[in-house]
Parts: sequence; C-alpha cells; structure tokens
Amino acid sequence: MTTGAANILAQFTRRPPPPGERCELCGEPLPEEHRHLVDTTRRSLKCSCPPCHLLFTRPGAGQGRFRAVPDRYLTDPGFTLDGSGSLGGGGSDGWNRLQIPVGLAFFFRNSALDRFAAFYPSPAGATESELDPATWDAVIGRTRLAGLLQDDVEALLLRAERDRPASCTLVPIDVCYELVGRMRLHWKGFDGGAEARADIEEFFGRVESRARPLKADSGAGGRAGAGGRAEDGGAP
Repeated sequence: MTTGAANILAQFTRRPPPPGERCELCGEPLPEEHRHLVDTTRRSLKCSCPPCHLLFTRPGAGQGRFRAVPDRYLTDPGFTLDGSGSLGGGGSDGWNRLQIPVGLAFFFRNSALDRFAAFYPSPAGATESELDPATWDAVIGRTRLAGLLQDDVEALLLRAERDRPASCTLVPIDVCYELVGRMRLHWKGFDGGAEARADIEEFFGRVESRARPLKADSGAGGRAGAGGRAEDGGAP
C-alpha cells in the first residue's frame, strides 16, 4: 500500500476526537477553564493548553506573534478618573472627556499600531471608540495602573456608575472579551433587562474578588515592553 493510500485510509479508521474545545496550537483537549494566547498578527484570542501557554510566556517566543495572556488582577485604591486626585466622586468630567457613551469601557495598548485602543461592550459586540492620545494621557495615562499595563495582553477595565466613584482594574485581556460576550448573550431592550444587569454584577464581583490592591507607595514605572512582564508595582 502506498503512503498516500495509507494516509487516506487512516482518516476513516482514526478514532474521533473527544468532545469539547481543543488547544488551537497543538490540538490537545482543553478543560472548560483554560488559558489564552493573543495572536498579535490577527488581533485575536486563541485557546491554549498549559504547555503551549507556558511556551509563549518567554519574551520573543514564536518571533513575537503569540503572547500568553497573564492572570493578574490589580486595583489602585487611590485611583481617580483624571489621575490627579482632583475629581473624586463619580469622575464624570473625566469620563465625558473619554467620549465613551456607556458606563463600561476597556483600554489596552496595541503594539502593532503603537497606540492605545478604547472599546466599550454593547449588545452588538465590542465597539471601538476614538481615543485621542492627549486625552488618554490627561485622564488615565498617568495613573499607576496604566504604568503597569502590558501591551496586547492586559487591559484597564473601567466602570462608571451614577453617584459612585469610577473603578479601574487591570485585568487579562480575555476577561474584557468575556464581558462583551456576556452582554451579547443576555442584553435585552434599552436597559439590558434584569438578567443582564445581574450577570454584569456577578462578573464584576468575581473580578473584584481576584484583584489585589497596589500599595500606597508603589510607583507606576515598570510597564513591560512586547513579550515582557511588568512587576506588580508593590502588590502583595
């Protein structure tokens, strides 16, 4: 039997793969909870098994195309929306300057375009908002969390609610797209409906439970370049 014929026969005799998701690099089966890689060329997320994820935590692995999404959550107890400590309250002035039409948004630095991108979740998916570099610097860019942000794989997740101080959490980028997916799944009508609101509250409760606060004396320096890892800025 020729090699070609043997390969064709093998396709019909091979056992079917087990159900469920598989690593998008090596094909290994994945558990329901698994890690992700950012494909910096296609601007997309890929599901990965632990060995593949570990491989791409090294700077420059795979010529920088894939980057492992880390698993750190950080908050700054002293955060205010303009980064100067002058707004307090809900920080409505700073939020208005960002020109985000809803009270949720996430920001990350796109290394390929060499700029920050702003997105807000909506029932139609993730919507990009124009973000002027000067506005970013004035409102968020000088905050300690922004100084720790890793390109492509981490984001600043902001939430502004009426009569409450705006919150900002440094999160893995895949968490932001999870929020987008949740809203697309549950949102109904003009205000989202009770189910969507409850789901969003559950989501932010989980984020808050995982977030570690920065120490009061920790500096903002330490944002990692492409492939690197920034320090936690004094997080315990």
